[in-house]
Amino acid sequence: MINRRHFLQTTSSLGLSALALPAGLTTLLHNPAPIMAAKPQLKKAVKYGMIQVKGSIEDKFNAIKKIGFLGVEVDSPSGINKEEAKKAQESTGIKIHGIIDSVHWRDTLSSPSEEIRNKGLKALEGALQDAAFFGADTVLLVPGVVNDKVSYEQCFERSQAEVKKVLPLAEKLKVHIAIEVVWNNFITKPEQLIEYVDAFKSPWVGAYFDCSNMVKYGVPSSTWIRKLGKRMLKFDFKGFNMKKFEAKQNPWVEIGSGTEDWPEIVKALGEIGYNGWATAEVGGGGVDFLTKVGKQMDKVLELPSNS
Repeated sequence: MINRRHFLQTTSSLGLSALALPAGLTTLLHNPAPIMAAKPQLKKAVKYGMIQVKGSIEDKFNAIKKIGFLGVEVDSPSGINKEEAKKAQESTGIKIHGIIDSVHWRDTLSSPSEEIRNKGLKALEGALQDAAFFGADTVLLVPGVVNDKVSYEQCFERSQAEVKKVLPLAEKLKVHIAIEVVWNNFITKPEQLIEYVDAFKSPWVGAYFDCSNMVKYGVPSSTWIRKLGKRMLKFDFKGFNMKKFEAKQNPWVEIGSGTEDWPEIVKALGEIGYNGWATAEVGGGGVDFLTKVGKQMDKVLELPSNS
C-alpha cells in the first residue's frame, strides 16, 4: 500500500522529470501527429457509351473486365436491350452501378413550359425504375439549366418542385437521385450544391460530383469534396486544363493531364470516408483505348495496376 506522503513525493518527482524532457519530445507529447485518413476504396467504372467494342453486351462487359473495370453507368432512356444487359451483368460480374437521366438537358425540370417539365419528370421516373431493374443505387440528374429565360431562383424552385414529386418512388425503389454539377450556369459553388441537396430534407437526394467540370470556377475539387462530405454519393471525371481554358483553347485533355490536384482529391476522399465508384467520362474507344484510360485512372487514383 502507498501512503499519501509517498504518493505526493512520487508525483512531484515525475513532474520534475517531465520538465527535464527535451523540448522536441515534450512538444511531440503535447501535440501528437494527426491520424492519417484511410485511403478511399475505389471501384473503377466507365460510361457504357465509351465501350466501343464489337459484339454483344456480354462481350463488351467481358472486355472491360479484363482491363480491370468493375462497373458501368448506362443511359435512360436508351437503345440498350435491358434484359440482355441485366443478363450480362449477372454473367460477367460487371455491375451496372448507376443510371444517367439522358434527357435532362432537353426536357429540363426548370423549363418555363409545364409540358416540357412533365416530359422531364416522366423520364426521371423511368430512370428510377431502370435503376431498380438493374439493381443500381443512383440516378444521375442535371436538375435544370439557367439561361436568358430561366433565372437561378426559378431553376431552383421549379426543379425542386419536380424532383419532390418522385421522392416517394425513389424511397420505394431504394434508389438515390444524385444531383450532378455541370456547366448549366446553375450550381457553381459547393455551398450552392449543399443548399440545393439539403433543401429536399430527404436521404434519397445527394450529390454527384464531377471533379473536372468544376475546375474552371476556381474552387479546388478537394474543397468541394470536403464540404459535401456524406452528401457525395458518386463522382466521375475527365481531364480539364485550366491554362488551356484561359488561353481559349480546348481545355479537355486526357485523365491526369489536367490541372486537377489528384493527390489532394484522393486525400479528401479518404477524409470523408468515400468508398465507392470512380467513373471515367471521356470519349470512347476499343480495347487499347480503354486500357490506356484504365492505366490513367490507376495513376491519378493511386490504385494498383489493373485494379
